[in-house]
Amino acid sequence: MSSELILLVDDEPSIIQLARMYFEREGFRVQSASDGESALEEIAKHHPALIVLDVMIPKLDGFEVCRKLRASGDSTPIIMLTARDEDIDKILGLELGADDYLTKPFNPRELTARVKAILRRSDTKKQTDSTPIHRGDLTIIPSSREVRLASRTLDLRAQEFDLLLTLAEQPGRVFSREQLLQLAWGFDFYGQTRTVDVHIAHLRKKLDGSTVKIETVTGVGYKLVT
Repeated sequence: MSSELILLVDDEPSIIQLARMYFEREGFRVQSASDGESALEEIAKHHPALIVLDVMIPKLDGFEVCRKLRASGDSTPIIMLTARDEDIDKILGLELGADDYLTKPFNPRELTARVKAILRRSDTKKQTDSTPIHRGDLTIIPSSREVRLASRTLDLRAQEFDLLLTLAEQPGRVFSREQLLQLAWGFDFYGQTRTVDVHIAHLRKKLDGSTVKIETVTGVGYKLVT
């Protein structure tokens, strides 16, 4: 993990300098870009392992960069940085396919921890058990990261798959949002639980018509039932 490339996209030199210092201290290689257009060029040229993407950048904003990447089939993990602590910015970023977000000003140690967690999760995917999981009319194949609903294959983003797999491995168990962040995202600290809610909403839409449901347990969290 330590030699992997991180792309920092921000038009504030002080943010780039601070994040670069912390990432390089952990052994990561770092590239940077100060606007959306140059970010897309750097991504195409260097194929980073992860992108830290500020929302408010010139030319193309972070939302548009994220949208273009996902529309092109690029699944590189993205952590979005939002200058305002407003749910609408966070939800929009997640809706467009970002893996996580942090609100500015952020603790660089937390940013580094989240990057390491996401990359660690990506490494774990390569070693996943190949035994299919059958729940109701759903079949989950961890090795190929496929989910089939009856005869059709569901189009799930990487984080949606990890979340569904976590719930399906222990049907009926109630998971708190913090537990899901730890198990499905790999965070070993209390992160932004709103991230969980948005991904659950996405999964519910894609599971519409299935015998499998994700139920809310008020005041606790979520469980998968068949």
